Amino acid sequence: MLESTGHRAFESTSPGELLTALAALPAGHPARPALRDRAIEAWLPLARRLAARYCRRGEHVDDLVQTAIVGLINAVDRFDPGRGVDFAGYAIPTVVGEIKRYFRDRTWAIRVPRRLQELRLAITAANGELTQTLGRSPTVTDVAAHLGVSEETVLEGIEGALLYTATSLSAPVSHDGRHELGDTLGDEDHEYDLVEARVALGPAMAAVLDERERTILTLRFYGNLSQAEIAGRVGISQMHVSRLVARSLRRLRHEMDPELS
Repeated sequence: MLESTGHRAFESTSPGELLTALAALPAGHPARPALRDRAIEAWLPLARRLAARYCRRGEHVDDLVQTAIVGLINAVDRFDPGRGVDFAGYAIPTVVGEIKRYFRDRTWAIRVPRRLQELRLAITAANGELTQTLGRSPTVTDVAAHLGVSEETVLEGIEGALLYTATSLSAPVSHDGRHELGDTLGDEDHEYDLVEARVALGPAMAAVLDERERTILTLRFYGNLSQAEIAGRVGISQMHVSRLVARSLRRLRHEMDPELS
């Protein structure tokens, strides 16, 4: 029945149920690729929202969305519903980690491809020659005919020339000179990272900590109890409480961001 209905069999299925159904299929099942695609599509809004958090850091939003989708695909492929962890809590640190690696692996210097550099020089030379021969500023059509290339290629070269240098953040953007370009840029809101961490913390605790460890962390960081008070409530030594707290925090750090461990 699953093979005959294919993609339409899951059109009304919730995103969470899609992942459960996907996990229930064996690796070689013919319906698995279509169901996997449907599950990824269902969770695309989550990837786009996370990518939007980082769109003011100088990178094109489309590149960030593509990077977030890579993280989402990895999360879908690795997710195990049998662990009892909510997918959103599992996917958020995976997608955010992929976005952070994207920023880490890129340099901030402006790099223009050699092809565009050569095209820029050719267009500059053509502008000079045509201005003398035509007695006016050449049009894109004039430059394209002179160089023997398409108008689209000339426009690409012009756009590449604009990227050759960066505009200073101190450049004025108002007539009175009181406002600079840097004043128009939004600041990074660190509360977004805090919200993401809170969403991911509950599933991470459920995945790697037992009931006693969760109780101890809750009493320590939410109840603001001392280690001695926790030891009296749980019925273990204060030294044992200290060891359990340290071990639990290490496990949570590794679960939420393996690169930090």
